Amino acid sequence: MEKEEEGNCQIVERDVLDEQRLEEVTQRKSYTDTHPSLTDRLKDSVRCSVPKLKRCVMSSLPVLYWLPKYSVWDYGMPDLVSGISVGIMHLPQGMAYALLASLPPVFGLYTSLYPPLIYLFFGTSRHISIGTFTVLSIMVGSVTERLAPDAAFIINNGTNITTEVDVTARDLYRVQVAAATTVLGGLIQVVLGMVKFGFVGTYLSEPLVHAYTTAASAHAVVAQLKYVFGVSPTRFNGPLSLVYTLGHVCSLLPQTHLPTLVVSAVSMAFLITAKELNSFLSPKLPVPIPVELITVSLHKDTLASLYVNTSVLSSPRAPDINLFQEVIGDAFALAIVGYAISFSLGKTFALKHGYKVDSNQELVALGLSNTVGGFFQCFSVCPSMSRSLIQESTGGKTQMAGLASAVIVLVTILKLGPLFQELPKAVLASIVLVNLKGMFKQCMDIVKLWRSSKIDLVVWLVTLVSTLLFNLDLGLAGSISFFIVMLCSACLIQCSTLAREIPGITIFHSSATVYFANADLYLEALKEKSGLDISKMIIYKRRQEAKQRRRERRAARRAKRQAKREVILIAFKGFSHSFKIKNAIITYLGWMSEFQDGDTTTLGSSSDDTLSRDLERVSLGSLGKWTWDIHSIILDLSTANFIDTVAIKTMRNIFQDFSEIDVDIYMAGCQASVVEQLERGDFFSESITKQCLFASVHDAVLFLTFDQCDKFSCCNMLPCYS
Repeated sequence: MEKEEEGNCQIVERDVLDEQRLEEVTQRKSYTDTHPSLTDRLKDSVRCSVPKLKRCVMSSLPVLYWLPKYSVWDYGMPDLVSGISVGIMHLPQGMAYALLASLPPVFGLYTSLYPPLIYLFFGTSRHISIGTFTVLSIMVGSVTERLAPDAAFIINNGTNITTEVDVTARDLYRVQVAAATTVLGGLIQVVLGMVKFGFVGTYLSEPLVHAYTTAASAHAVVAQLKYVFGVSPTRFNGPLSLVYTLGHVCSLLPQTHLPTLVVSAVSMAFLITAKELNSFLSPKLPVPIPVELITVSLHKDTLASLYVNTSVLSSPRAPDINLFQEVIGDAFALAIVGYAISFSLGKTFALKHGYKVDSNQELVALGLSNTVGGFFQCFSVCPSMSRSLIQESTGGKTQMAGLASAVIVLVTILKLGPLFQELPKAVLASIVLVNLKGMFKQCMDIVKLWRSSKIDLVVWLVTLVSTLLFNLDLGLAGSISFFIVMLCSACLIQCSTLAREIPGITIFHSSATVYFANADLYLEALKEKSGLDISKMIIYKRRQEAKQRRRERRAARRAKRQAKREVILIAFKGFSHSFKIKNAIITYLGWMSEFQDGDTTTLGSSSDDTLSRDLERVSLGSLGKWTWDIHSIILDLSTANFIDTVAIKTMRNIFQDFSEIDVDIYMAGCQASVVEQLERGDFFSESITKQCLFASVHDAVLFLTFDQCDKFSCCNMLPCYS
C-alpha cells in the first residue's frame, strides 16, 4: 500500500481486495474463534468470583450503588419538596383511578403506597413516579367486571321482596381478582427481565402506544359517564362492548340525576380552570397547586358518595392461584403495556439528565413492585406521566422523592382518614375525565404522521379502531400482530440500483437484509432493475441450442448418407455400364437410406432455413425485445447483517441462472458474520469461490474494469439481441 499527497488531497494505492485476498492480508479469524461456544458461555455464567458477585448484586439492587453516594445537603431538600408534591397528587388520583379498576377507592391509596417503596430498591430511573395509571386501571377494571359482574351478586331483600347487589361481597371478590391479576403480571415481568427480554418493549412503537392509550382513554370516558350523569347502565363485556355501553348510557339520559350532573359540571369547570392557571403560573410557583386535592375537599359532603374506611393498613394475603388460569391473558397484556410505558418514560428522563436506564432491570423492578403490591391488595402499577413530570420539574433528584410521597400517603391512610370518609364519585369521575385531556391531545399525531409516515399512520389508526371495538386485551393483541406484519412488510424489500455509469456493469443495492421472507422478492427486484428477464432469456437460449443441435444432427445424417452414396458409387463403378441404371440405383439407395434414418420427409436446405426462421420469429415475438449489454452484476450486501439458508439458496440460484446467459455475478461489502454464515451454508464451490466476493463495491468495479477488460475485448462484448 502506498500513500501519496498532492496538495490537500491524499491518494492511497492498494491492491484490489476480494474475500480470499482480504483474509490473507488481515489474517481474519473465523466467527467461532472470536465468539465462545454456548457451553463456554454457560460455564462462564455459573463461574463465581468476588468481582462478578459484586457486579451481580449491584446490578440487581441499584440502590446499593447510589444510596452510599447520596448527599443530603444537595439532594435532600429537592427530593423532599418533590416527594410532598407527588404525594399530594397520589391521594386524589389513587382514589379516582380505583374507580376505573372497579375497586373501592381505599385500594387506590394502597397502590400508591407499597409499589413505590419496592421500586426504590430495584429501579434504575431517578425521576419516574410509580403508582396508579389510567390505562392499567381500565385494563384491571375490565378483568374485575368480567369475572365479578353485578349479576353474580344479586341478593333478595326480605323486607319488600326486591333484589339488590351485595356490594360488600362483590368488592371483596373484585379485590381478589385484581390482586391475582397483579401478582401474575408481576411474575411475568420478573421472569422476562431475568431472561433478558427487555427488548420486547421495542415492539411497542410510539404510534402504537399513543393510539392504544388514546383508545383506552375513550374506554375510561365511557366508564365514568354513569358517575357523571348518575345513571346505572348495564355492563357489557366482549367485542363492541364500548358501543353497547355508550348506547345504553345515551338511552338512560332522560333519567339523569341533576344534582350529580351539576356537581360533575362544576368540578370539571373548576379543575380545567385551575389547571390552566397552574400552567400559566408554573414558572413563578415553587410547587404546583394541588387542584385535585382541593376539589375533593370542597365536595366531600356532596351527594352520590361512598364511604371508605381508611383507618388501618391492609395485611398481606396470598392471591387466589385458582384465578391465574382465568386472568393469564390479561396479566400478560398488563405486564407488556406497563413495562412499555415505564421504560419509555424512564428512557426519556434518562436522556434528558444524562444517565442510563437498564431495560431488563426495569422489567424486574416493575415486576417486583406488582408482585409484592399484589400481596397487599394493590392493582397493577406503572409510572404516570403527570406525576413523573411533577417529580422532575419540582427538583427531584433520586427515588428518595418516591419515599417521601409514600410517607404522605401513609399519613393520609393512618391519620387523615376521616377527611376522606365521604368521597363523591362524581368528583372523582371529574378528576379522571380532566386528567384524560392530555391523552386525547395525542389525536394530533394523525396530522403529523400523515406528513411524515403513512405506515405509522396506518398502525395508529388500526390500533385505535381495534382497541375501541375489541376491548383492551384483544385490541392490544391485534395491534401488536398488525404492527409486526407491517414491520415485516416494510422490511421485506426496499431495493434500488445505482445508475449504469460503467458500461456493462450494474450495481444492485438492497436496503434490507435478505432472508427467507424477502428472498423471492429480492430475486424479482434484481431481474426488474437489471432489465434481464432470466426465465425468458434462458428459454430463448435453450430453444436456440435445441435448434443448433437439430441442425448438427441433420448435417451428420446428410454426411452419413453422402458417405454411403460415395461407397456405393465406387462399388458399382466397374459394373455400371448404363447411365440410366446408375442413376436409378443411386436414387433407390438414397431413398432407402433416408427411410432407415427415420426421415419420412426430405428436408432440403430451403425447408431448413424456413423452419429456423419460423422458430426464431416465434421466439422473439413472444419474448419481446431487450438490449443484452450487461456482462457483470455486483450485489451490494453491505446492509446485510445476517443471511439464512433460504437466502443462501437464492444467492446460489442467482449465480447459476445468470451464468446461463453469460452474466457474471459478484458480491461486495459482506460483513464477517455473513461470510461465516455463507461458509456454514456450503455456499462456496468450484464455480462460486471467495474470489467472487469483494471488500467493497469499489474493489469489484476496479476488478471488472481493469482485470477483465481483455476478456470482454477479445469477445467483442456480448451480442445484442433486438
